[in-house]
Amino acid sequence: MAGLLTYETLLRKWQGSINLVASSSLAEVWNRHFLDSAQLVPLAPTARSWVDIGSGAGFPGLVVAIMLAGRPGFRMHLIESDQKKSVFMREVIRATGAPAIVHTMRIEEFGARGEVASPDIISARALAPLPRLLDWTSSFWGKDTIGLFLKGQGVAAELTESAKDWIFDSEAIASQSDPSGTVLKLWGLRHANTGLER
Repeated sequence: MAGLLTYETLLRKWQGSINLVASSSLAEVWNRHFLDSAQLVPLAPTARSWVDIGSGAGFPGLVVAIMLAGRPGFRMHLIESDQKKSVFMREVIRATGAPAIVHTMRIEEFGARGEVASPDIISARALAPLPRLLDWTSSFWGKDTIGLFLKGQGVAAELTESAKDWIFDSEAIASQSDPSGTVLKLWGLRHANTGLER
């Protein structure tokens, strides 16, 4: 909990000079950002290698890393192309000791480098429609990888569109922080044309 309090303090301090989150959401930072991110933790009880794409100000990845700091061997990889947001996340990591690494690059570049092959978890929050998320991450998605994507309304349409190119198992879990939100859990990803597992 102390780590999250430090995170909140830094978020409020840096928000004045960098647009990290919508200013209107700061009044509800614990529900809108921290709880929304934290709900992923119990969905990955044994994860050691986690990649969070489009991390922005660190949601959900940095919250998860702070909460799982005591898990042996755990490492969070935060992918963010914006330099200022990356600097902010590095400051939170320094201040909290979270087991996380910031990669300041585009998702496609991260995948091409092959720095993290077959992570246990891939996550994203409010980044892009599901078909694009799967295209971006398919190069480092392993046969045992699970995707945890925080989604709003329209998740059914995104699943239908994704099924044109991908075969996967999925489960929609009601969000604990947003009545209209969903945590979309995906596994067994393989391309519809080749049938090859990723």
